[in-house]
Amino acid sequence: MSASKSMQVDVNIMGQSYKLACKEGEDRALMEAASYLNDKMCAIRDQSKTKGTDRIAVMAALSFAAELLATKTHDGPLSGLSLGEVRHKMQTMTDVIDQALTPQEKLF
Repeated sequence: MSASKSMQVDVNIMGQSYKLACKEGEDRALMEAASYLNDKMCAIRDQSKTKGTDRIAVMAALSFAAELLATKTHDGPLSGLSLGEVRHKMQTMTDVIDQALTPQEKLF
């Protein structure tokens, strides 16, 4: 049995840098998750009077939990779809995001 190699990824969430460990090959998913979290937390900060990072993090976590639970109910946005269909929808969304971000990479 071979052990998976570990690597570190630098991410930025609400202006704070974090060095996170993940398995080799999982870095893209981790960076996407961090970006999603950053976007959610910044939106909460900008749309509410809440300024404490810990409170914003809890509100983001509750939002994510609600999204997850909605996918598990019979009337959730992904209800009735097979795992393959969900993966296809997720890949399509990832492709759209990649296409939108590609021109941005040239700016840096």
